[in-house]
Amino acid sequence: MVRKPEVKVVEGLRGGKGSVEFHYILSEEELNGHGKMYAMLRILPHSSIGRHQHVGNTDPYYILNGHGIFEDNDGTRTQVGPGDVCVINFNESHSIENPTDENLDLMALIYFE
Repeated sequence: MVRKPEVKVVEGLRGGKGSVEFHYILSEEELNGHGKMYAMLRILPHSSIGRHQHVGNTDPYYILNGHGIFEDNDGTRTQVGPGDVCVINFNESHSIENPTDENLDLMALIYFE
């Protein structure tokens, strides 16, 4: 089967600023109980995903395009760009922002402990 991803736009995600596009690759049902989400996220210019905790799951990011700032569980803020992997351990918190005039595209996979 071949299909296009389902696309949804969310404003103020997790208390963040601006807009984030979700390009869903697999539905939660297609992850067969192993995870919640597999998607390409596009964080639009000057937008962010607010700080949030993952309880019972994790959400690593792989940066495809653009540049941003990833905030880790301990509050460390790191500039990220293409090829970077943002790892978050189970039950920890994180956020990411796009302070630039370009899109920030990343792959996100929420999977269970």
